[in-house]
Amino acid sequence: MKDVAIAARVSLKTVSRVVNGEPGVTPSTGQRVRDAIETLGFRRNDSARLLRTGQTATVGLMLEDIGDPFYAALSRGVESVARSRGSLLLSGSSDADPATEHMLALTLCAGRIDGLIIVSTSDDHGFLMPEIKAGVPIVFADRPPGRIDADTVLSDNTGGASKGTAHLIAGGHRRIGYLGDNPGIFTARERHRGYRSAMSAADLPVADSWVAMGTPTSASVQAALERMLAAPEPVTAIFCGNNRISVLALHVLAALRRTVAMVGFDDFELADLLGITVIAQDTAELGRQAAELLFQRLDGDRSPTHCIVIPTRLISRGSGELRPA
Repeated sequence: MKDVAIAARVSLKTVSRVVNGEPGVTPSTGQRVRDAIETLGFRRNDSARLLRTGQTATVGLMLEDIGDPFYAALSRGVESVARSRGSLLLSGSSDADPATEHMLALTLCAGRIDGLIIVSTSDDHGFLMPEIKAGVPIVFADRPPGRIDADTVLSDNTGGASKGTAHLIAGGHRRIGYLGDNPGIFTARERHRGYRSAMSAADLPVADSWVAMGTPTSASVQAALERMLAAPEPVTAIFCGNNRISVLALHVLAALRRTVAMVGFDDFELADLLGITVIAQDTAELGRQAAELLFQRLDGDRSPTHCIVIPTRLISRGSGELRPA
């Protein structure tokens, strides 16, 4: 570092500010320091940084399934902020298993990460209290924490589902089916609530046979749709509670050679080419906002916990605009 300071004709403090991304350095001076770093092949000593600041420049991210496009977009949002702050992102999947979530969260914390972002599958996060008391900031994304108070960033699940259902109602549909995920999942419950809210606001009944909630599989979605479409008064439209359910429903409807109006919660690959109307989340923004909250805490913010709700938007592509027969 001393060699860099000599080569750039600046103080050691100025080099430190440039290396650590701190303010107070003019653009020309910063460029001179970066040129000297490049010429000399200087690399930051993160072990020394840990001793000086107590931070490792590493943050953790726990997802339900790192291979799911939804979580991939969220991860990129987190990563963009982490990279801009000079931090490395470590990610892992809970596979929707609370025990795995528990183990992985504590493993990441034991690895001396600076902070943790969680997309939770558990309803009790009391096991994280020792980590929080030890100074590890934790932010929840997409789903709120259970039994603890922590910063949270959510999508407007209820409002989005209500908006999508109201769109079908405005198109003349009165018998609208709902295909949702496991009701034990926060987002599934909130979207189901939004669907029922829109139906109630329009003074429309909801028959038991029109609603199916559970872990989505090809067999379960097929059975639900067959029941909805074979009823004496079959549904003329369906609202799908997430992107996986939308894709499964499209396969089933194609096999049954049936066409119904459809709106799905979550955009997904090829939805635009297939003409599927969706309620889109800004998933990358969900990740960015969660990461910004995390780094605010790492910067010393001790204000009360925040709950940020990201708006959703309706993208009309044709499938939700089909009129009832």
